Amino acid sequence: MNKHVILKAINLCKSFGGLAAVDNISLEVTPLGVTSIIGPNGAGKSTLFNLLSGTFKPDSGSVYLNEQNITRMSPEERLVSGMARSFQITNLFFDLTVIDNLRLASQALQPRSYLYLPLRKCGLALARADELLVEFGLVDSRNQLAGSLSHGQQRRLEIAVTLATRPKILLLDEPTQGMSQGDTQDTSQLIKELGSKITVLLIEHDVDLVMDLSKEVIVMAQGKKLAEGSPKDVRSNPLVQAAYFGEETE
Repeated sequence: MNKHVILKAINLCKSFGGLAAVDNISLEVTPLGVTSIIGPNGAGKSTLFNLLSGTFKPDSGSVYLNEQNITRMSPEERLVSGMARSFQITNLFFDLTVIDNLRLASQALQPRSYLYLPLRKCGLALARADELLVEFGLVDSRNQLAGSLSHGQQRRLEIAVTLATRPKILLLDEPTQGMSQGDTQDTSQLIKELGSKITVLLIEHDVDLVMDLSKEVIVMAQGKKLAEGSPKDVRSNPLVQAAYFGEETE
């Protein structure tokens, strides 16, 4: 029996000025849990994410979400199809409160006829925002401006915002970047809990965190896929040890 695949990329290629940032990469992501992409700086991880999320269009190759070809879809169309993404740089309305950031993000759950109504009249959006406040431990920060939160709280709020529309798969781009050790541990636990409910595809520079969180790890180097498999298999792969972990192999 074939395994169910929620996200699939086939022979993706993307070049910039003759440099192949993503060079003929194929991958499959199965539902639930955390699948992580790692690799040295310049390996092509963010370019691959941009191709999967629709920010870039590939030079060749295709992307499928639940067997639907989404290669030419915009990021907004992919969101409607069930894909959400966070970015390396926090992407919030800093001059709005935590609850208003969540209400705006949840507005997509309302019928289009509600688009121009005041937020207070959008019951579905309000209910979803309140759910997310509880789920992400932000109840006490409900009426704080997003810009006044700590970096760790802002990243937590951003993840909550990306989940407002109940996506089937969440792409997280280095969510712990710039965090303290305590915030990193909290975010790691949050991602692990998310993985029990939805599918998470993660780019992360913290290798130990990746190995602890992931069911599957994909290693990139110089735009190509170097290896993939369980954390244990990837750690023991001689090519990965030499190219990524900087270890000599006998």
